[in-house]
Amino acid sequence: MFRTLTAATALTLSLALPALAQSDDDAAFGERVRAYLMSNPEVIMEAVGVLQQREDAAAAQADQDMLAAQSDALLNDGYSWVGGNPDGDITVVEFMDYRCGYCKKAYPEVESLLSTDGNIRFIVKEFPILGEQSVLGAQFAMAAQLVSGDDAYAAVHETLMNYNGEISAESLSRLADSLDLDGAAIIARMDDPEIARRINANRALGQALNISGTPTFVIQDQMVRGYVPVDQMQQLVDQLRS
Repeated sequence: MFRTLTAATALTLSLALPALAQSDDDAAFGERVRAYLMSNPEVIMEAVGVLQQREDAAAAQADQDMLAAQSDALLNDGYSWVGGNPDGDITVVEFMDYRCGYCKKAYPEVESLLSTDGNIRFIVKEFPILGEQSVLGAQFAMAAQLVSGDDAYAAVHETLMNYNGEISAESLSRLADSLDLDGAAIIARMDDPEIARRINANRALGQALNISGTPTFVIQDQMVRGYVPVDQMQQLVDQLRS
């Protein structure tokens, strides 16, 4: 859409050049430019392509600058669950929401990437933005981590990513029972101020990085917004290694 509109705008401007001219010499020049562009319209698309490349490069640089400024909060906040290979040479951070359909679609792709590559450090950022049920899911997973440790968090995270029902106190209690966790203790911990602090910190980080949707991935110094198939993620990881 951007390229079509830009090309149309460029063509409109080229047609308007003679009318915009301030002198006879300008008018003659405008007519020559118009004639050239009408005979060689591919030049417009070439110019649009160059502009798009420059804008893409500027956006990528802006992302890299933001990521560098927030590096410590991204990689070493002291509470986000770390999976994959903790000593991996590439770090992938995912901002996710348990009510996000594309997060659920991405989940097996991410798991495949971690298992087949074997050298990726993976960090989960709870980023509940899709309503109260999203908040409940995030609170429960984080409470499970506080009550029973990282293994409990990993089990809850996997279960919620594969769960398609309503998220409520009752469904979370049943989920805890299915995982042989102390559901009452976890639910009682969901309102812990520390959990609220962590969720708010993740939201502030997301705002600082201009993240407005899930899933959003940070792969080293690259921002990847939205669902990405595993082969594309692996290709980006390989490029970063090289």
